[in-house]
Amino acid sequence: MMMTATPATPATSPRRILRLLFWAALTAFLLWDVLGAPAIDLRQEPPLIAAGSGQAASGGHCSMPGK
Repeated sequence: MMMTATPATPATSPRRILRLLFWAALTAFLLWDVLGAPAIDLRQEPPLIAAGSGQAASGGHCSMPGK
């Protein structure tokens, strides 16, 4: 039985270039988002769950009908 070696893919294969472009674009987007967004003020954020606190949760789901 003769075994044939699979040829090594070159460093500039189209798949490798697309993979590197994807990760570079994702990293650039995340950096832009983090650096461009205002800081989150945790004291002003509404509670997600107000279980047992006596305070109604002011957050809601975007598909809930408006009042």
